[in-house]
Amino acid sequence: MFELDDEVVARLRDRLSEVGYTVDGVQRQLGPVAHAALHRNETTPGLRETDDGGPLATLVRLWLLQASVPRSRVADALPELLEPLVAAGILYGRGDEVCALVDLRPYGQTDARSEQDWWVAADLTPGLDGVRPTVEPDHVLGVNSAATTLAQLTVRNRVDRALDLGTGCGIQALHLSRHARQVVATDVNPRALALARLTARLNGLEVRGPGESSGPSRPSDGGVRSPGPGAPPTLHLREGSLFEPVQGERFDLVVSNPPFVVSPRGDLAYRDSGLAGDEFCRRLVVEAPRHLTEGGVCQILANWLHIRGEDWRDRLNTWLVRAGCDAWVIQREVADPAQYIEVWLKDAGLHGTPGYRERYDEWLGWFEAQNAEAIGMGWIILRRPDRSVRPERRHVRLEEWTTTVAQPLGPEVSRWLAAVDQLRALDDRALLALRPRVAEHVDFEQIGRPGAADPEHLVLRQRAGLCRAERVDTAEAGFVGACDGTLTTGQIIDALATLLGEDEVTLRTRLLPRVRQFVEEGYLSLPDVASALS
Repeated sequence: MFELDDEVVARLRDRLSEVGYTVDGVQRQLGPVAHAALHRNETTPGLRETDDGGPLATLVRLWLLQASVPRSRVADALPELLEPLVAAGILYGRGDEVCALVDLRPYGQTDARSEQDWWVAADLTPGLDGVRPTVEPDHVLGVNSAATTLAQLTVRNRVDRALDLGTGCGIQALHLSRHARQVVATDVNPRALALARLTARLNGLEVRGPGESSGPSRPSDGGVRSPGPGAPPTLHLREGSLFEPVQGERFDLVVSNPPFVVSPRGDLAYRDSGLAGDEFCRRLVVEAPRHLTEGGVCQILANWLHIRGEDWRDRLNTWLVRAGCDAWVIQREVADPAQYIEVWLKDAGLHGTPGYRERYDEWLGWFEAQNAEAIGMGWIILRRPDRSVRPERRHVRLEEWTTTVAQPLGPEVSRWLAAVDQLRALDDRALLALRPRVAEHVDFEQIGRPGAADPEHLVLRQRAGLCRAERVDTAEAGFVGACDGTLTTGQIIDALATLLGEDEVTLRTRLLPRVRQFVEEGYLSLPDVASALS
C-alpha cells in the first residue's frame, strides 16, 4: 500500500523542495487570507490564488485544496512522477484530470538548532467547503492540533531509544528521529503504518516494518540495532495495540497521541480504542512505567471522566499510584457531556445524518450510567525515578491550567523534572544554604487603587512556559525580589524577619514550603545545588 521505489521517493522529495512545496512556500503562494481560510476548511480563496499554472500552485491545488487538476499541469509539476504516484494509489488519473487519493502536505519544525522542512502523508481532509465529511473506520489523520501540541510538549533531550505509541501518520516519529538513536512506532491500524512508512521515507528515514530483522542485537533491544555513524535514522514500524508490539522492551522516551475519546463504543481507529470510557488512557498510564528505563519519560495526551461527587484528581491518582512514577498531570479543558458528544459526532461526520439523535441519546445515557458530569482533557507526564527513590518520595502534581501557555513547552517539562530532582535531594538545611535566583521571564505586579497607601494584590507573573500567575504576600514578594544569586535563602529570610518584625524561625517555617513551590513552578532557580550537596 502506497509503495514507491527508493529512486521515485528520492525524486519526489527533491522535486517538492525544488518547487518550494514547503510551509513557507505554501504560505507565500496562498497569502494570509487564503491560508487562514484553508485552516477553516474553505478552499475558494485558495483556488483563486493558485490559478497561475505554476508547479507550486499545481501541487497546492492537488493536495491541500483537494481539487482536480489537468493531467498536463500535474505532469509538468511532477516530471516522471505522475505514473508511479498513480500506480501507488497516491494520485488518481481519470481522463484529462488528476486528483489526490492521499494527502501530502508540508510540515515544519523550528527549534534552537535549526529549521526543518518535512512532508506528511495522511488521508485527505474530510468536509472541505461545508461538504458533509465521510470518515472511514481506518481513516488516518494528518497534521492536526493534537499532534502539534504533543510535539511541542515533548522533551527533546538526546536519548538512545524512543517509542511513538499510536503513530498514525508518523508525525511524532519524525520529531523523535531528530534526537533519538532508535525510534519504534506502533499502531493498530495497518493503513496508518503504511502512511507512516511513506511519511518517513519522504523525509529520508530508513524504514523497517513488523517482523523484519535488523541484524544481531541485544535481546533487550527487541531486535533493533543502532545505526552506524553517519547513517540516516531508522524507523521501526510495528503493528499492535498498547504495548503489545514492544513486550519486554524499555525506552528512554515514550510519546502517545492515543485514541482517547471517552465513549461507550466507536469504530474510528484514530480516536476510538474499542475500550469503553477512559479505560484505554488508564491502561496506558498504568502499563507505561514497565517500558521505561530509569529516568525514562512518558508523555501522553488523554481524556478522563469526571465522576459526580468525586474530585477528578482523586480518580487520576488511582492510576498514578499504580504507575509508581513521578507524575505531572495538567487538565487543559473540561466539557460537559453534551458539548463533548456534539464535538465528536460532528468530527465523525454524523451531524444531521439518519440516526444522529439516537446515537447522541445513547451516548448521553451511557454518561448518565457512569454518573459522569464532565470530561477532562489534558496532558499526563510520567518519569520513572531511579530505583533509589523510595515510593513515598515520588512526586505527583495534578493541576488545572486552562489559560494560554507559551509553546513549545518541552523545555518547561525538562525544567520541571530537573526541579523535582533538586528539591527531592534538598532538606530544609541544604535549601537555606543555597543562593536562589529569580527566573528571567518573571515579572512582579502591584495592583491597587490610585493613591492607596498599599497595593491590594502582589502578583508574580511568568512570560514563558505555562505563563503562571501567583498572588503573594509582602514577605513572599520581598523574598523573590531579593533572589539575585548573591544571598542564601537563609540570609534573605532572616533579613526579612528583621525588616518585618517577625520571628526568624516562624518566618523560615512559613516561607520554605513556598520557596519549594516557587522553584518547582519556575519562578526561582537553584544554580548551585551540586556544590551544596557535595
